[in-house]
Amino acid sequence: MKRFELLANTMADDIRSGTRPVGSRMPSVRQLTTQHGISQSTVFRAYYLLEDWGLIRARERSGYYVAPGATLKNQQAPRRPLTLESAKVEISDLVFSVLDAAKHPDIVPLGSAFPSPQLFPLQRLAKSLGHSSRLISPWSTVVDLPPGNEQLRRQIALRYMGMGIAQSMEELVVTNGALEALNLCLMAVTRPGDLVAIESPGFYAALQAIERLDLRAVEIPVDPVSGIDLQALSDALDKHPIRACWFMTNYQNPTGAALSQERKKALVELLAQHDVPLIEDDVYGELHYGPTYPLPAMAFDKTGLVMHCSSFSKTLAPGYRIGWVAAGRFADKVQRLKLMTTLSASIPAQAGIADYLQHGGYDKHLRKLRGSLHGQLAEMDAALHRWMPDDSHWTRPSGGYFLWVRLPPRVDAMKLHRLAIENGISIAPGPVFSARHEFRDHIRLNFGHPWSDRMESAIRTLSTLLARASE
Repeated sequence: MKRFELLANTMADDIRSGTRPVGSRMPSVRQLTTQHGISQSTVFRAYYLLEDWGLIRARERSGYYVAPGATLKNQQAPRRPLTLESAKVEISDLVFSVLDAAKHPDIVPLGSAFPSPQLFPLQRLAKSLGHSSRLISPWSTVVDLPPGNEQLRRQIALRYMGMGIAQSMEELVVTNGALEALNLCLMAVTRPGDLVAIESPGFYAALQAIERLDLRAVEIPVDPVSGIDLQALSDALDKHPIRACWFMTNYQNPTGAALSQERKKALVELLAQHDVPLIEDDVYGELHYGPTYPLPAMAFDKTGLVMHCSSFSKTLAPGYRIGWVAAGRFADKVQRLKLMTTLSASIPAQAGIADYLQHGGYDKHLRKLRGSLHGQLAEMDAALHRWMPDDSHWTRPSGGYFLWVRLPPRVDAMKLHRLAIENGISIAPGPVFSARHEFRDHIRLNFGHPWSDRMESAIRTLSTLLARASE
């Protein structure tokens, strides 16, 4: 990374976290050249980059200032009352109704859970699939049974090594996407009736898994800026016999929040004190806008309690359904559950992705993908500023492809969802992200699709529907 990019990313983190509030003056060019020992041109290039990202604005003869909406706007939103009671989960009907409404190809996919397939190197990936398929041995149907294709697990282990994490291949289990990995982990450490700590708002598939396995949820609040509320989690652990936690530590769905390195370490230490496993859902970690992959919580695990789950569905090949789990002390149990349920992930898909990781230029693709998503975030953020009323708020994340929007007072997210569908637009209403169907004043928007006049028009139409959704 060039010096101006490193400087820009450092200042961007300060702006997004609120350390530099909206309207505050940025350091002068002279201050930064003296402080960092760099040239004026380096400082100007960093500031031009921050302008491109929509984080700062220049004022004539005055300098640079933090732009409106650059920090995480949800900081202005009132905190919700803390609830640490367990709840029976009944969410699937609501989730299915929302997902079914968004399937039509003519619908503007602001409620989608996936980025656009246009952003993936599908032709190059198909080349890897074809090449590797021709070399598959007939014995692979046996050899590539769980834990999975050896070459793929080796490539995944190398990516952990690139983060500074020594990950044994023997603890890696290849699955049918991250969702199966997460479900297998949950099955490995719970029994019907057990309590599981989940995020609120949180990923609706976690709610569906808890419902299917007849578990009970303890919802832990998520702050759109700092992530999971560790004090609330500590209180819940003291109050309830929680058997497992299912959390996203990087670019959480739906808020986009990412735990700092210090808070991830504190989370792991807290759970180790209570001997409670952490199922870490990290499918968005590779979609960071900063210079490096933010370390997952598993990097601080010393006891094997963290099960780190991820996949290639959000970064490379959604249709291939290849994920994995670094299962720690639970690897044998997860592997057996995989054999007992779906037997094996697709053998050709495993081989194809292994070949692509080795020869296809995955890191080059990721850099391009991150740049596209970052640019699309800037476009959606600007459109929301143009069309949404001042009493709406949203989070500008540092990775992923979701915006968590708090609607103006009295606007009902479910009504807005129905009106939006009638106008050819899908959104994800807040209640699908809560076991208690809360967050009726929030929606999740997907900026993972290339920006276009159609997307701009959809944001403008949503703004016109707000009044009808409050009736």
